Amino acid sequence: MELYLDSVDFKEIEEASRLGFLAGLTTTPTFMHRQGITDIDGAILKLSKMVDVLQVEALGDTAEEVLKEAERLLALGLDKNKTVFKIPVSNEGVRACKMLRDKGLLVNVHLVYTLAQAYMAMAAGATYVCPLVGRWQDQGHDALALVKQCVDAVKQYGYNTKIMFSSVRHAEHVRTAIISGVHTITAPWSVMKKLTENHFTTVGTDQFIEHTKLLTMKVKQVIRAENPRIANTQTVFDALSEMTASGLGAVTVVNAGGDLEGIFTDGDLRRSLKEGGKNIMDAPISQVLAGKSAPITVNADALLIEAVKIFKEKGLDNIIVMENNKPSGMIDIQDFVKMNLIG
Repeated sequence: MELYLDSVDFKEIEEASRLGFLAGLTTTPTFMHRQGITDIDGAILKLSKMVDVLQVEALGDTAEEVLKEAERLLALGLDKNKTVFKIPVSNEGVRACKMLRDKGLLVNVHLVYTLAQAYMAMAAGATYVCPLVGRWQDQGHDALALVKQCVDAVKQYGYNTKIMFSSVRHAEHVRTAIISGVHTITAPWSVMKKLTENHFTTVGTDQFIEHTKLLTMKVKQVIRAENPRIANTQTVFDALSEMTASGLGAVTVVNAGGDLEGIFTDGDLRRSLKEGGKNIMDAPISQVLAGKSAPITVNADALLIEAVKIFKEKGLDNIIVMENNKPSGMIDIQDFVKMNLIG
């Protein structure tokens, strides 16, 4: 089934064209009016250079006038093999269709709402017959039945005509177009770009990405730029200042040689205040850490899955990262939550 874009918005045409497999573009004078285009001929030429096939209106009160308009448009520089002239169905319209087809031009007979109209277009040799599904449904009619009848007529009688499903309003229209067996569908970009969306696909993709990160990324790749640390000779107040500046709930404590002495957390701060009151703020951090177990660490070259395992098993909020036996930074559980690495 051919996929056409229904638009005259240059930006979205460029965006949609990046898909790489659009059959072409359908336009209408109404679209151009809504887009504020005043130089229609200039716009048509620009559009023709942006897509493989351009379907553009050729209007006239008589078949001769329609043919003359098509020839005028070709004279602007359009390629006859890449231009489909759209003609509203009518007696003059189908007569114009036959005249254009006899000259080897491509024709889309559109604004079709009945099987009889579609038949006349097929008999005239229309390249495309285009029922407007959304508009017909808006009037309370069974537009999908019409589309199916048109498809069946092509099969039954062997017409060299493609049925184009148009006036697409939502993704369900695309699904029904596929089921009905039409040869072509033209859809707005607002609908087209959502066709690959599905909640379960998103969930599954996110899981694959998360698990790939866990199994391939190293801890050192997610260490925060902030690396709060203090010497073991500094005070609890110094530790609080470092924690506040970094936004982390912990600070690494090192000795004069830069070796790891411990970790001071906001939990330690609350316990210290409860036990020693506000005077504890001037106490050396080594006093608070006395008797406290050695901190849990993770190697900078460890995979993220190892860090997640530690977070879960130990119930920690922060883990000190070690590199060459020296503390190189800290990872925070909230960072892992934001990356969806911990549920």
